[in-house]
Amino acid sequence: MWVTIANFIRSYYDKERLTTVCYPEERMTIPERSRTIPFLVYDGEDPETGLRCTACGICEKECPPQVIYIVMSRDKNGRSLKRPKVFDIDVSACMGCQICDEVCPFDAIKMDQVFELSNADRFKALLFHKSDLAKSNRYYHQISPAEAEAADEKLAAGAARKKKT
Repeated sequence: MWVTIANFIRSYYDKERLTTVCYPEERMTIPERSRTIPFLVYDGEDPETGLRCTACGICEKECPPQVIYIVMSRDKNGRSLKRPKVFDIDVSACMGCQICDEVCPFDAIKMDQVFELSNADRFKALLFHKSDLAKSNRYYHQISPAEAEAADEKLAAGAARKKKT
């Protein structure tokens, strides 16, 4: 009970302890490690050619609510092109567990900080397609600079190792 009383009294003097924010006018700062929905990272300027995702399907298999749907691109002869033709996420059922982010071996899927997803349509508007999910590496550096830098170093080390052999 003393902790509650102390927090109540301190909330009048310490602005960071305020529990109520006048939302549309004021917004709370979102911590760097917060997460809501996944997005796909692409390098370069074109999301189609620079997408890091190779459509391996690991995130699709590991997703607990099974909200990720991936179809691999194929050429005229039927060989796989190692990129997704279809990459959909049903955000209405996504629980934001971050398992897809953790299991991705290519650092292609990361968690976003966008939380204002409400709209009138409960079904089609909350099914995000590849074009909705693709965001540049620059955007990833803006929302999570520490993790983005580590991911870039890991990818650069892997490319250097591949070039060596």
